[in-house]
Amino acid sequence: MPARPRTVVAEDQYLLRDGLTHLLAAHGFDVVAAVGSGPELVAALRSHRPDVSIVDVRMPPTNTDEGLQAALAARREIPGLPILVLSQHVEQLYARELLADGTGAIGYLLKDRVFNAEQFIDAVRRVAAGGTVMDPEVIAKLVAGNASDPLAALTAREREVLSLMAEGCSNAAIASRLHFSEGAVGKHTANIFAKLDITASDDTNRRVLAVLTYLGAGT
Repeated sequence: MPARPRTVVAEDQYLLRDGLTHLLAAHGFDVVAAVGSGPELVAALRSHRPDVSIVDVRMPPTNTDEGLQAALAARREIPGLPILVLSQHVEQLYARELLADGTGAIGYLLKDRVFNAEQFIDAVRRVAAGGTVMDPEVIAKLVAGNASDPLAALTAREREVLSLMAEGCSNAAIASRLHFSEGAVGKHTANIFAKLDITASDDTNRRVLAVLTYLGAGT
């Protein structure tokens, strides 16, 4: 990730867009575009190909799903383009589609559950670095929408580790949350990959594929 990641902000409300711009700039991000509509977002993503984008779901002209549709279109055109979605609601279909290519660099946060600047900036940095950051409420709704259980072979502890992976936690963070060593987390992670039949590959990220299985996004 560059020292000053080039960032696009897409938010239709001026005060929130301006606030995000200043917050990101204060934490070392170079905001190359701040836009207020879906068409402007598409143009900005194509023109700048930023290191990360913060995207509101509902934007003009129809105030339905223009932001998310623009993000999906950009990811199809520029695979792996880092996108952090900010939304008032969980749009399950689109959240699954964003995750479906398995390349990571995706986040989905609910606006009313972002409680401080440090939490938000950490999420932006993780997405910019290629990670996946999901609000626990988003995870719960995606899992609830999956009728089958592809995780039947996992132990309760392995499911707990995988749940924290889905939130975007590193092995160190998981170890801290669950109060055991990073080595133990590594063993649980290896067991998860083996039980889900996820093999190492240069083209995919095994943690992302495990999270996709957990969310049911690949079914």
